Amino acid sequence: MSDCQLPFGLLIRTIIPTQPLACGNETAMDDLLRTYLTTHQRQMFALLKKMVGINSGSHNKNGVDAVGRVVTDALAGCGLTVDVIEEERVGNQLVVRSICPPTDTGQVLLVGHMDTVFAADTDFTAYREDDTQAYGPGVIDMKGGLVAGIFALKALSAVDLLKRIPLVFVFNSDEEIGSRRSKALIRNEAGKSACAFVLEAGGLNGEVVTARKGNLSARLTVNGRAGHAAFAGADKASAILEMAHKTLAIEALNDPAKGVSANVGTVTGGIGPNSVADHAEARLDFRFNRPEDGDTLKDHLTRIAADTLIAGTAATLEIIAGRPPMPASDHNRRLYTRVEKIAGRLGIAVSPECRPGVSDANQIAQAGTPVIDGMGPIGARDHSPDEYMLKSSLPQRTLLLACILADFSCA
Repeated sequence: MSDCQLPFGLLIRTIIPTQPLACGNETAMDDLLRTYLTTHQRQMFALLKKMVGINSGSHNKNGVDAVGRVVTDALAGCGLTVDVIEEERVGNQLVVRSICPPTDTGQVLLVGHMDTVFAADTDFTAYREDDTQAYGPGVIDMKGGLVAGIFALKALSAVDLLKRIPLVFVFNSDEEIGSRRSKALIRNEAGKSACAFVLEAGGLNGEVVTARKGNLSARLTVNGRAGHAAFAGADKASAILEMAHKTLAIEALNDPAKGVSANVGTVTGGIGPNSVADHAEARLDFRFNRPEDGDTLKDHLTRIAADTLIAGTAATLEIIAGRPPMPASDHNRRLYTRVEKIAGRLGIAVSPECRPGVSDANQIAQAGTPVIDGMGPIGARDHSPDEYMLKSSLPQRTLLLACILADFSCA
């Protein structure tokens, strides 16, 4: 029998010989982990402050790599291996593994992203705290989640349990721009995993995410024929006018009853009010619950791009990025029941949520792996200068994650 398969009681007897525990007497392990995290709470917030103070906008490779080095340093001494996957245009990916190989049922996968939406030239740079909240770029999306994941592993290591849990933690560098470089890595690890947890922010009422919509991001470009507005006739080939017709057609794709949303988010074009626009561009966003709805949206978009109402104009559609839906599957519901049971034992409120936004959990779900998202600390107003985290939720959610992972040593 390998270390990974030792009965839970044997693991604990090596830690506290006078109080042997058997699987089913998890309260003592909860107390050990709680004690570690309580005594290291100051270090948790110090790490959060350090991370938030590093700009790691998705296109700031140097900044994202600096966060990766902080992660590696924070996990030193935990008996983990760290693989750095070099990237040229985005930050390097990190893959952290426990020394325990996957069991017959697979490993446990954690995923958290190091990048934020805040570019290197942002004015939103400072970390600060008050009595109840912490503020700063990425404090909840998702450097708070990274800190929770790191200290959950540090707590498990401190009680000599981490080395007996088959676990891999992917710290990816490009989630905010669609995980284009890290998507294959995450799917590959998901395919080898019994289950997964993603450390995006928890909901304000304790929600964790059991389902997500899929999304589609697209660019629509219309070309027309330039001319002086004073001499334009009824046949002017205005790219902006054609884009206006296409905007209405795209917005008509909204179907709340099916959970389909369509949005023309930005439109640019033309060179001045007295010129007929020979160019217009729109950025589009779509959300949907079912894969077939995503396919239908693509078909409609292709038709809208091809159909021309203004003579002399033509359009080009480019699908920029997309993520498949994360359905509310039976597998996810069973995994949530396990999370809910442990949370109840700890006195931590959780509830299931279907979240319209997307994350790396969508990619994991496509691999057929049970996944719960929103396991990070609680906060709101991410992607804005008002981003905040509820301070009390950081140690609380870290304890929950640590106890969930400890529970897999009993499996």
